[in-house]
Amino acid sequence: MIRIENLHKKFGKNEVLKGISLNIEHQGITAILGPNGSGKTTLIKSFLGMVLPDKGEIYYKNINIKNHFEYRNDIAHMPQIAHFPENLTSREIINMIIDLRKSKTNENYLIKLFGLENELDKKMVNLSGGTRQKVNFLIALMYETPIIILDEPSNGLDPLALLRLKEHLQTEKQKGKQILITTHIMSFVEEVADNIIFLLEGNIYFNGKLSELLELQNESKLERAIAKILETHPV
Repeated sequence: MIRIENLHKKFGKNEVLKGISLNIEHQGITAILGPNGSGKTTLIKSFLGMVLPDKGEIYYKNINIKNHFEYRNDIAHMPQIAHFPENLTSREIINMIIDLRKSKTNENYLIKLFGLENELDKKMVNLSGGTRQKVNFLIALMYETPIIILDEPSNGLDPLALLRLKEHLQTEKQKGKQILITTHIMSFVEEVADNIIFLLEGNIYFNGKLSELLELQNESKLERAIAKILETHPV
């Protein structure tokens, strides 16, 4: 469904992506991992159209996304840090986005899932970091889309909210969706991910099943497997 060919991107003299080619055709949950500066965020933003590559092509459903924007309607994206209007309530922001997009939503289900019933009429400025993250999830996930992209989704979530998130992702996975996650929490990846894409210095070091990466590194834990890669390929 997603095909990336020879993708390059520089920011000044810093070459962030160095000719990445990648097919993401399988359904399920794929974790995009790598140390800071490895190109994870740039890769995702390139697919979202938020970063323009210097070279290379990106295809969605065999259509080049360049100068095409309709494909974004198929994507639910949750950024790592969401910047909401601080003087608005959660309810006002949710309703504003619903009015803009005008598609069927499941916000009531997500409100109950994350326990937000008593937070909707509070202004964003008065919400805790964890509650703001729940609102961030709700806004990203309230539409039915074939692709879900989550950037550091576990940040700030309490144990119950994190459990609810994992359950929801498994439900979405069973619907046949492609779910892409970036995170530094290896235990979260071990619990939910089917596939791993590991980036190192702007290149793909590994692309395959989690079990294959563990076998390749002769480790039983993902954290140790990643540590072994970084020891032999210092950045």
